[in-house]
Amino acid sequence: MYLLAVTGNGLVMAMVIWDRSLHEPMYLFLAMLALNDVLLCTVTVPKMLLIFWQGPSISTFPACLTQMFFVHALFLSESAVLLAMAFDRYVAICAPLHYTTLLTGSLIGKVVLALVARSVAVVTPGVLLILRLHFCQSNVIHHTYCENMGIAKLACNSIVPNSIYGLTAALLTTGLDFVLISLSYWLILRTVFRLPSREARTKAFGTCGAHTCVILIFYTLAFFSFFTHRFGHHVPRNVLILLANLYLLVPPTMNPIVYGVKTKEIRMRVL
Repeated sequence: MYLLAVTGNGLVMAMVIWDRSLHEPMYLFLAMLALNDVLLCTVTVPKMLLIFWQGPSISTFPACLTQMFFVHALFLSESAVLLAMAFDRYVAICAPLHYTTLLTGSLIGKVVLALVARSVAVVTPGVLLILRLHFCQSNVIHHTYCENMGIAKLACNSIVPNSIYGLTAALLTTGLDFVLISLSYWLILRTVFRLPSREARTKAFGTCGAHTCVILIFYTLAFFSFFTHRFGHHVPRNVLILLANLYLLVPPTMNPIVYGVKTKEIRMRVL
C-alpha cells in the first residue's frame, strides 16, 4: 500500500508539474493532495515497517514529538485540501461563469498559506501540552507511531487538558471541514438533479460518488479512531492500532485512483 501510494501520488504530481496545460485550480489542488499524501505516508509507514522487520525500536523523546507534530499537522492539511477541492467542484458545477474570476492563482497561493498556518497553529499547543506532562513510569508506546493520546497516556499526572484540547481542536477543524464538504456536495447534487442531459447527470454522479466514498472513508476511520482513544476503553488495543494506521494509509492509497484515474486529463497523460 505504501509503494502504491507513493507511486500513484508521485505520478499525479509529475503530470501536473510537467504539463503546463494542467496548471489550473482543479489540478493544482490534486497535486497538493498528492504531495500531502506522500508526506503523510512517509512520516508513519517506514517506521511501522521497521517495527515489523526488526521488532520494537527506540525513539528519542524529541523525535517522537516531531513525528507526532507532523502526523497531526499533515492530517489537518489533508482535511483542508479536501475542503478546497470540494469548493472547487462546487464553483465549477454551480457557478461555472464565475470559476475563472473566483479561483485565481493568488487565491490558491493564499489557500496554501492558510492551510499550513492552520495546521501549525492547531498542532503546536498539543505539543506544548505534552511537554507539561511528567513521565515517571513506562516509556513504551503501544503503537506503530507517536501520536498525541498515545504519548499522553504514559504520563503520571492528569491528561484531562490534553484530551479536552485534542477533542475541541478536532471538532473545530476536521469536524467543521467535514460539515462544509458535505454542504458543498449537497449543493452540487442539487444542481446536478436539474441538468437536462441524462449523460451529464450520470457523469457528475460518478465523479461525486467516487469523491464522496474516499471522503467518507477518510473521516469515518479518523473520527472512529479519535473518539475510541478517548471514550472507547472497552475497544481492544490491537483494533485501535489497526484503525489508526488505516486512516493514515488507505486514503493516500486510494486518492490517486479515485481522483487521478477518474480525471480524464490526468489519465490520458499517464497513459
